Amino acid sequence: MILTDFAKAVGQLPDPKFRRILLLGIGLTLGLLAALYVILVFGLIALLPSLDFVLNEQQIAGAVPLVGLGSFVLIVLLSFFLMVPVASLITSFFLDDVAAAVEEKHYPLLPRVSKVAFWQGVTDTVNFFGIMVLFNVVAFIAAFMLPIFSPFIFFVTNGYLLGREYFQLVATRRVGRDGAAEMFKTYRGRIWFAGCLMTLPLFLPLVNILIPILGAATFTHFFHRVWAEQSLG
Repeated sequence: MILTDFAKAVGQLPDPKFRRILLLGIGLTLGLLAALYVILVFGLIALLPSLDFVLNEQQIAGAVPLVGLGSFVLIVLLSFFLMVPVASLITSFFLDDVAAAVEEKHYPLLPRVSKVAFWQGVTDTVNFFGIMVLFNVVAFIAAFMLPIFSPFIFFVTNGYLLGREYFQLVATRRVGRDGAAEMFKTYRGRIWFAGCLMTLPLFLPLVNILIPILGAATFTHFFHRVWAEQSLG
């Protein structure tokens, strides 16, 4: 069933509301990573003169291109782990718009809900971002120490995080914080499984930056499905 939810989310990508959020999220994410790269390069280059006690002037000049190349490789490696948290941070600010667009198209009879209060949304988003960065940094270290298990570590960690956070962010709109927490406890296994399936595209460069918006849309469908089951039960 989660595959059906995901297919519906993918099918709505041409929606102008989706495209706007998607392009904005991608643009801001790539811009942020580019800015991080520039800061890293110039920061390392600024530190090179302080190494004059081990490097002569010619060696320092020759190290500049290596710093640029090394920084680029480092950013590419880090982006594999940080692209999704960064994109999630940006896209989470537009979660209401994603969920509203999904509900407008697929659940038009539902009453409209008030937008999450701005500061509550900021708090939830920052907390979500902090948790994802922390877990992904730990996963990065664990993957470096145990490379043979790195895909499994990445898969399980982000599967849990994506499932938990996107479900609760979506569910809170309709049933409040307490209701979302209770529903997560009830459907924890299915949510984690759904999050793991959502994690699969994270291994595909560039495609992985689509996951925040697709995740929000997919879990909107998922929430309404289990909410209906709960109501009928």
